[in-house]
Amino acid sequence: MKWTKIIASTLLAAMLASSLSGCGAEQKNTASTGDTSLTIAARDGSFTDVINSVKGKFESEHGCTIKVVSMSANDIRSQVLTDASNNVATYDIVMIDDPLMPEYIEQNILCNLTSLGYSDDEDFVEKSRLLGKDPYPLGATYALPFSGNVQLLFYNKNLTGSNPDMSDWESILNICQEAKDSGKNGYVIRGQSGNPIVSDFLPILWAFGGDIFDSNNNVIIDSQESRDALEFYCKLLATGANLEKDDLISNINSGEGAIALGWPSWFISGSGQTAEIAQIPGKKTASSAALPTGEIGNWLLGVTKNSANKELALELAIYLTSEEVQRESLKDGGIPTRKSIFRDEAIIQQYPYFEAIYKGTNNSRVRPRTTKWSRIEEVFGKELVSCINGEQSVSETIMKSQTEINKLANE
Repeated sequence: MKWTKIIASTLLAAMLASSLSGCGAEQKNTASTGDTSLTIAARDGSFTDVINSVKGKFESEHGCTIKVVSMSANDIRSQVLTDASNNVATYDIVMIDDPLMPEYIEQNILCNLTSLGYSDDEDFVEKSRLLGKDPYPLGATYALPFSGNVQLLFYNKNLTGSNPDMSDWESILNICQEAKDSGKNGYVIRGQSGNPIVSDFLPILWAFGGDIFDSNNNVIIDSQESRDALEFYCKLLATGANLEKDDLISNINSGEGAIALGWPSWFISGSGQTAEIAQIPGKKTASSAALPTGEIGNWLLGVTKNSANKELALELAIYLTSEEVQRESLKDGGIPTRKSIFRDEAIIQQYPYFEAIYKGTNNSRVRPRTTKWSRIEEVFGKELVSCINGEQSVSETIMKSQTEINKLANE
């Protein structure tokens, strides 16, 4: 009997060591003790509201306490990067803006969920599911898609008509010029330096056949396609206005502005959409080839590598991204990442704009997977702002952008 107990204990210890081999520290408490706590670094607003509204069920079933710390996107990043150096994490789960995945992987912040025994859930929309992979798009899973988002066009039908032709960018420019001629804003941009203007410009750059990197990660922004796209962007702005996000939303909703590029979460709440929705065209003109366009921008959930409760945290991440929770979040303006919800006819009847989001997600593009993306947005955005402010020409802007991004890429 004594030897049996020793062998059993040895096997159990080996199994626990194996399950944690990909992620470091040992577990501190188990759910059965009743005093385990998990802390989530969550994006403020509706994301935090959703988690707080559904966490009670998980707490009661697992005998634990869940603390949700609500922060801005920038604060999450700075807090998470700082917390990575601690022996035991402050945050067991972190909410991740998907372009930051390469940086978080490089900084050794996230636990390899595949090593913890997680198997991919094929119900997730593929382009959302792949965002949590490293290396992208076919590596191990490090994060699960919590909330979907993809860039789309939003317009006021009182200025554009009920069924405007927005199948190519030339047609959009014509609509916006008509709105300007009538005394209203045509195309409204979010032209502030950094992420705002880069996100606003990229879909047009892509539709014109330009890009920042090629398939070998060489910087290729200095091209005729880039110049054509930026000249066109300036023409669009000439029909409208450059506004901060909240003012842009108000401008479209009120009928002062005709068309803007944006994210569904800006224009959709639990009570429905506040503007009409269209796909971002992937064509310059009606005769151009169609290209994938529109940034995908999901919020993901990852387990920190220095969490003392990794396995329980993974269970919580799976629960928070489950079909059950995503259905529950719809009333708070949540955007799903699951095919089963997007394809549910009853859901589509209640939220008809989900069809546009689903189509846009399937036709979306991921932002460059580089650890330096935040810094690239800073330098590229600075040059773009100088251009739209008339401080430098389109050609100067493109050449300087090539130089500055090259410096970062070769550091």
